[in-house]
Amino acid sequence: MDGGAAQQQYGSAQQQMQGGVGGYGQQPPLYPEPSPPSLADAVRAFTTGQMAAEDFQQIFATSKVYCPRGDTPGFLALHNTQQPVIPMFTSLKELRRYAGKESKYFVITGAEVIDLLPTGYGFVLDMEGEHRMVFDAKAVEQMVDFAMRRMYGG
Repeated sequence: MDGGAAQQQYGSAQQQMQGGVGGYGQQPPLYPEPSPPSLADAVRAFTTGQMAAEDFQQIFATSKVYCPRGDTPGFLALHNTQQPVIPMFTSLKELRRYAGKESKYFVITGAEVIDLLPTGYGFVLDMEGEHRMVFDAKAVEQMVDFAMRRMYGG
């Protein structure tokens, strides 16, 4: 008889929880954390005006960027443009589409790109992709300023 009473009590406690406050019981579980959009998704959203520059930069800073590599260390720059730009890619697939299957490359984060990019250089994300994105030297300077403000305040 004791067992029955305990079970009945458990049942009513469960019903109370499901009723929840403000319909909380109907919400989906809060733990699979939504993963941030991939860099390719962020490029698409930013180029179509669905994402603010600051949001894009935060995703860019923590994303992996694939860079073609020459025989010497460092970025490969294209000089046949108005100002020198460095091709970079959101995925190995995009890099291969541009540079071929056997191409050498290195991977760094967007934050490292902003740190290491020579002054006066811009970069192009996914040159051969449908959402090609060009950052001229001025845009890169703004990204550096933004990164500094975020790190040091002000």
